[in-house]
Amino acid sequence: MTLGIVLTLIIFIVQLLVGIPIALVLAITGISYLLITGDITLMASVPQKMFSGMDNSGLLAIPLFMLAGELMNSGGITTRLVSFAKVLIGHYRGGLAYVSIVANMFLASILGSANAQAAMMSKVMVPEMEREGYDRNFSSALTLASSVVAPVIPPSMLFIIYGTLTGASIGDLFMAGIIPGIMIGIGFIILIGYMSKKHNFPKSERATLNEVIKNFVAVVPALLIPFAIIFGILSGIFTPTESAAVACIIAVIIGFSYKQLKVNNLPQIFISTVVNTATITFLIVTANVFGFIIAYEQIPQALANAMLGLSESPIVFLLLVNILLLLLGTVLDGIAALIILVPVLMPLLATYQIDPVHFGVIITINLTIGLLTPPVGTGLFIVSSVAKVSMENLVRAIMPFLVVTIIMLMILTYWEDVVLWIPSLYSD
Repeated sequence: MTLGIVLTLIIFIVQLLVGIPIALVLAITGISYLLITGDITLMASVPQKMFSGMDNSGLLAIPLFMLAGELMNSGGITTRLVSFAKVLIGHYRGGLAYVSIVANMFLASILGSANAQAAMMSKVMVPEMEREGYDRNFSSALTLASSVVAPVIPPSMLFIIYGTLTGASIGDLFMAGIIPGIMIGIGFIILIGYMSKKHNFPKSERATLNEVIKNFVAVVPALLIPFAIIFGILSGIFTPTESAAVACIIAVIIGFSYKQLKVNNLPQIFISTVVNTATITFLIVTANVFGFIIAYEQIPQALANAMLGLSESPIVFLLLVNILLLLLGTVLDGIAALIILVPVLMPLLATYQIDPVHFGVIITINLTIGLLTPPVGTGLFIVSSVAKVSMENLVRAIMPFLVVTIIMLMILTYWEDVVLWIPSLYSD
């Protein structure tokens, strides 16, 4: 390892410890390396690398899906989804806990952002569950845990970024996320069933048939968005990027039809979308320079040799990758970790004969788990703030859900066929 790499690594670690935003960490680290090495050729290549990181039509899906999510939030989708789930299963013991899981799975097919979903559902579900007699810490932990399905069930920002970085089909990644997302939800449902009996959770009165029909009619327009996205991609009518544009159009129509989306809401919706998109875009640009330096120093090759020295078995490799990602997820934001690690790990997939789409699902679930783990789990901070519960109590309450998620991760890691089943149905 050269002196330049050592000094650059020290600068990188110090910035993370100080708490500098990750996009700036990547930018400063890249610039520091160039200054330390004094390589004029590399410096001249940086602008081109920054531009090439953005020169991908797949990235257009990010602002469009974000806009669709903002439009649906303002259009009253959340309350209708929760109400519909409640009339269906609220009468079972622990029914409102099941409602939280099912509603989060519905929302995941619209928002694609775990942090946005955790913040939104904390406002809606935690007070409601507390009124029904649930412990506030448990309600907050359940809401946060249920939000981890958001980046797995399509659409997903992480899948879009992973596909852009690797060249893997974003459509295949979307399809590959459906069964894993459902399996994680089922795992939580089984856990709630056990906890309901142990702690004697409350239950609501059974809804009448008229209430079920009324809520179903109210929620049907909202469900057009995930249907349009998935059906459109599977049928080949449009690409994932085009499906995001269609989702925005449907979201506007539905929002106005519900009479909750107002014209004067639109400026704030657009501003929020632009700010969030700019944040991710800047991160991608700076990470592309960082990835260029990693490739230039042949770090992926060195890591590949080290991995092969440990074992030539893909089973052992995937186990080591899971451990690495779970550990890094505790200190790095999911998108940042994805952008940093993918260029390093991708060259190893061919060596170990691992499908890039399957690996995309593994890495996405891994990094989403980071939302639940201290010290940098952003989901913990969001829910702790919104639900007004202490971080310590929230961490303790989240542990059973964290165990379930890791179990599901290990099952999906080694059961490749179930992850790739839906994409295989539509492959040429």
